[in-house]
Amino acid sequence: MKQKAYKKIIISVAIILAANLVLAFSSPALADETDNFWGGSQEKAYVKTNSGLPSDGGVEDPRRLVVQIIKLVLSFLGILAVIIILYAGFKWMLSGGSEEKIGEAKSMLIAGLIGLIIIVFAYIIANFVITTIVNVAT
Repeated sequence: MKQKAYKKIIISVAIILAANLVLAFSSPALADETDNFWGGSQEKAYVKTNSGLPSDGGVEDPRRLVVQIIKLVLSFLGILAVIIILYAGFKWMLSGGSEEKIGEAKSMLIAGLIGLIIIVFAYIIANFVITTIVNVAT
């Protein structure tokens, strides 16, 4: 009975993560890589002249810096969650049939998956909020 529940949970999580990956690559929220962070050239020029920042290219926009910090932190947390999941898988494989070790590995695996789901949704929400703020600001 528990095996079926765990299997359903893992399959559901895999489907949700796959759907998020597919949707994330088609999302316009990732447009800051193409230096189209402010919309178009007119909006970018307007923001550059009215932001109070120096017009030379040596000054980093604070909003872009915040976006990079958020992406860096969430990327680090995602890598950490994947490492926890891998460690739990190795722990399960090397348990030697011990129910106690298998139970520990299952709980670690579930905790890692829940953490990964939270991190993915935090990334999606952060991209949405930042994109909305940028669109409203311009």
